[in-house]
Amino acid sequence: MNTMKNKVALITGASSGIGKSTAEAFAAKGANVVVAARRKEELDSLVASIEANGGKASAIKTDVSNAKSVEQMVAHTIKEFGRLDYAVNNAGIEGKLSGITDLLEEDWDQVLDINLKGVFLCMKYQAKAMLNAGNGGAIVNIGSVNSFLGFPTGSAYVTSKHGLVGLTTSVSAELAPQGIRVNLLCPGITDTPMHQRLRGIVGDDLYDKGLLPTVHLQRVGRPEEMANAIVFLCSDASSYISGSTLTVDGGLTLTM
Repeated sequence: MNTMKNKVALITGASSGIGKSTAEAFAAKGANVVVAARRKEELDSLVASIEANGGKASAIKTDVSNAKSVEQMVAHTIKEFGRLDYAVNNAGIEGKLSGITDLLEEDWDQVLDINLKGVFLCMKYQAKAMLNAGNGGAIVNIGSVNSFLGFPTGSAYVTSKHGLVGLTTSVSAELAPQGIRVNLLCPGITDTPMHQRLRGIVGDDLYDKGLLPTVHLQRVGRPEEMANAIVFLCSDASSYISGSTLTVDGGLTLTM
């Protein structure tokens, strides 16, 4: 299964959920993995787990909304493993959910800084490293079904995820001719810590009777299912896919 042996994957937001599962999936394919997030203790635990299973990994504490921190993250990747082949920009927050008349400017800025500006900064430095190496590469940004669907009190989150559609297609148009593919993965309802927090806000009754039945598969997605799709978008099996959006949502958006 070592189909990515000697390749290097960098994953942000890797301390839990989809990011953690993605790091594990790349390691299972033989790739060397760099995991980045704000919670270093969780990253160190993930690195230990990957190495216990025979993989190679390194962790770096990163704030994706800060250019210097992102630049250091990419430099750390090159220093540790000598190259960068795959980048997964998964770091994100739901932020404060609030009606538009009550939403504070600083709450808006926090969500956009991490979810949208953070992806811009990551791609800026990731692409520079890939172009300097001249080996091509693949970048996957992580959006959401809310890249297409709005919901009450979610204007900042939805805007940040919707913006990734335009950002991804634009950067793909720029980088694909130079051998770097850029795609967007939009997960549906997935069993992650963020999902559990949102379920608490919605309430179990509305969630079970109102939201979950709209999913064709009638269940919540698993982080590893998103990870498998991300690895596919980085692999040679998707060599003719760039600038695309892959929605992995069990059919949710088809009923909305």
